[in-house]
Amino acid sequence: MSLIDDLKWRYAAKKLNGEKVSEEKLNAILDAIQLTPSSFGLQPYTVLVISDPEVKAKLLPASYGQTQIVDSSHLIVFAAWTNVTQEQIDTFIADTATKRSLPLEALNDYKAYLSGSVASKTVEEKALWAAKQTYIALGIGLAAAAEQQVDATPMEGFVPAQYDEILGLTEQGLTATLVLPLGYRHEGDWLAGLAKVRRDKDLLFKFI
Repeated sequence: MSLIDDLKWRYAAKKLNGEKVSEEKLNAILDAIQLTPSSFGLQPYTVLVISDPEVKAKLLPASYGQTQIVDSSHLIVFAAWTNVTQEQIDTFIADTATKRSLPLEALNDYKAYLSGSVASKTVEEKALWAAKQTYIALGIGLAAAAEQQVDATPMEGFVPAQYDEILGLTEQGLTATLVLPLGYRHEGDWLAGLAKVRRDKDLLFKFI
């Protein structure tokens, strides 16, 4: 199918049937998430892929009892960096030099620009900036899941502080920002088969 057909097929499943997503399909979705663009290419977040039923069960109360959490094949948690440090920037620059076969000093100007941009932000501003990057990754993940005919439900309806505690994120300098259960729609899902509702193009788009 085309991308448009994939997006017409997908919807935010409210009930999943517990069927497992194959390793091949999962890896295709994760590959797409890995290739997600981000500001400066820094990707200031970590993506947790949770399949352990016990861990998912612990997260259920922190997700307001939404059953997609425990019925998912894999639960994807996007966790943004709570601060962006010079050490993280240095690691990114070194990795860039290695993968592009460049001498480290060739990236001095870029490193200085990136470092200066980050240094101009408060810790709170850096955390918000990092969190915004996870939304781009989520969008790519949704499209990739649709291409694989895997249901994926984007969720902000959870308690980040509880996720952070359960998953031990705080001590890693991370905080949960978005959740994406992957799986297959249950035949009893009331939302399945309903017409997709989106704003009409003449209202959504303004051509200037």
